[in-house]
Amino acid sequence: MSHTRSSQLPGPAPAPDDDTAPEDTAEAAEPKPKPEQAAAPAPDDDTAPEDTAEAAEPKPKPEEAAAPAPDTDSVPGTEAEAGADSKAEAEGEPEGETVTEAVAEPKPAPDAKPEPAAEPGPDAQPEPEPQPEAESQAEPEPKAAAAAGAEGAAGAEGAVGGQGWRGRHPRRARVLDWVGTGLAIAFVMFALLVPNDMTKFEVGRLLRIPAEGILGAALLLVLPPKARRTAVVVIGAVLGMLMIVKVLDMGSYWTLDRPFDLVLDWPLLDNARSFMKDSLGNTAAQAATIGVIALVLALPFLTTFAVRRISRLMERDRHTASRTLLVLGTVWITCSTLTLEVADVPLASHSAATLVENRIESVRDGLKDGEAFEKQASVDAFADVPPDQLLTGLRGKDVLITFIESYGRSAIDDPQMGEPLSETLAQKTQQLKDAGYASRSGWLRSPITGAGSWLGHSTFLSGLWIKNQSRYNHLVAGDRLTLTEAFRRTGAWRTVGIVPGTQKAWPEGKFFGLDHIYDSDQLGYQGPKFSWSTMPDQYTLKAFRELEYGKEGRKPMMAEIILTSSHNPWAPIPRTIPEEEIGDGSVYHGLQKAEGKDPKDVWKNPLDVRDEYRKTIQYSVSSIVDFVAKYGSKDTVLIFLGDHQPNKTVTGDNPSHDVPVSVVAQDPKVLEKIDDWGWADGLKPASDTPVWRMDKFRDQFMTAFGPQSGDTPQ
Repeated sequence: MSHTRSSQLPGPAPAPDDDTAPEDTAEAAEPKPKPEQAAAPAPDDDTAPEDTAEAAEPKPKPEEAAAPAPDTDSVPGTEAEAGADSKAEAEGEPEGETVTEAVAEPKPAPDAKPEPAAEPGPDAQPEPEPQPEAESQAEPEPKAAAAAGAEGAAGAEGAVGGQGWRGRHPRRARVLDWVGTGLAIAFVMFALLVPNDMTKFEVGRLLRIPAEGILGAALLLVLPPKARRTAVVVIGAVLGMLMIVKVLDMGSYWTLDRPFDLVLDWPLLDNARSFMKDSLGNTAAQAATIGVIALVLALPFLTTFAVRRISRLMERDRHTASRTLLVLGTVWITCSTLTLEVADVPLASHSAATLVENRIESVRDGLKDGEAFEKQASVDAFADVPPDQLLTGLRGKDVLITFIESYGRSAIDDPQMGEPLSETLAQKTQQLKDAGYASRSGWLRSPITGAGSWLGHSTFLSGLWIKNQSRYNHLVAGDRLTLTEAFRRTGAWRTVGIVPGTQKAWPEGKFFGLDHIYDSDQLGYQGPKFSWSTMPDQYTLKAFRELEYGKEGRKPMMAEIILTSSHNPWAPIPRTIPEEEIGDGSVYHGLQKAEGKDPKDVWKNPLDVRDEYRKTIQYSVSSIVDFVAKYGSKDTVLIFLGDHQPNKTVTGDNPSHDVPVSVVAQDPKVLEKIDDWGWADGLKPASDTPVWRMDKFRDQFMTAFGPQSGDTPQ
């Protein structure tokens, strides 16, 4: 067997079966090195047992001493532990192999006479019997490291033998463990403190002290092990669900300016997916769907993992954890009592508990909403009015009720958008005057903002506050008299719907009293989509004239027209072209490629988004006014309005829900009937013009144009 002499370690005291004489043992033990000078041999040490006695000869120079094994500090008792480990390995190794562990307990020389073990002298090394004590002395280091966050650090044997990544790189392992623990704490704090409305996000909000975090940590600290493990899973899952609710709220606030309704808003997720598909393509919609599902699945797992890691850290050093929680609790109570704030943000936070409380209350209200709505819908002042007494003041007129997508008050009041749009409205007002028309304009408050156009349409037509999908479903399943149905019920009008944004079956059209519905397939368009919008507004109105409005010998008509060119994301947008060039819309292929902007480029800058939005409103308003000015008559009555405000990228924080509404007519008697409404002259409402809730318009309109002195049904 090949061996290498060790010049560092003294020979250990002989075992009871050793042949070494007691006097030799005493000599081998002198001079006795200090504990700090004794070190375990390097893993490749080949020290032979017979040479261990020489290791006790004069101390080597410091530079000659072998380096200790990685991550092993010299502590009292190391010599005995190393000797015991080395003996076990040396006995199990075949001859000719290199000894890789600490120096084994020396074997007797071949010529030594076997003698019984003698009592060691006063200077001799202690027997290896205290091995358990030595191990217990070597344990504090890994325990202390684990208490500091070094979870999973290599054990003494792995460190000495260099086995495993952690054994080879103990410092890196400790750094990674520290980083993991820090990320876990930061993630839990983020989940508790991040607001559910991104417009309220401030760095200072993440520096507050969450009461929920203190109470949760205290609970984990006092529970017994089995209950603690269950509590970790429950707390982690609840925290993950809280994060999911906050993400839903963020999207809902951005588009609808309200929190997500956990009872009534789930159908909107499918609408959002459809919007993504129509605007950015099927691939983007699928990617977004997969991303949302992955996020929903990952958040509870990540929060549970983070809570588990923090719980283990507190277990390992309960004393420090207890003191830390006591200090944080005292600070929280002090800050809450004194209402201390930094940059108007309270230091003591209980936002997570408040959010949960609000959500519970919202769910309770949502469950009651259907019953309350049915009671409201059952009350209808016009339900039993005879058909010959409905809308007598408009008999013989063509009434065009036109919704302009996302036409909101911000487009007029905002300085950046309002000035150029005000110029357009002034020009179009004058154009109508030149064609013999007069106009009045006011404000309506929509139940929604940012999205959900059909909710605004149905509110305007039904006289009910349709603020969510559940109410909409209740409405179309009932027999409420809508404004469009009132026109049809009289028998005096043909009622049609021009709905280019409808790309699938729309059975609700019958509820709204429309004799015929022209959707995107029936309007004959052969051009490209303009983002979400299936066709330009100018083409929609041209198709309406050719299919219905321009026919000779027709009866008076009531048309509900939806203009979609101003739909989010407002790029690319068409431009007004000579009507004779429109044809079947194929001309727009070249125009879109040459002039259209990519939505991804526009949405990089909010200022660009606002500018493109304003251009779409100008285009839509110009399209409908040009149409009426050219093809209308003394019997034409135009009502056009916005369905809701655009999202917060355009409106900014805390937008109103107000939208403009205008009534245009040549017959002065029509506008005389609404003189008492207090609306402003022209197409631009004044800042002090009264604001009505949108659900009040139906009753006001049907009252104004109902049976009055001098009205005779035709």
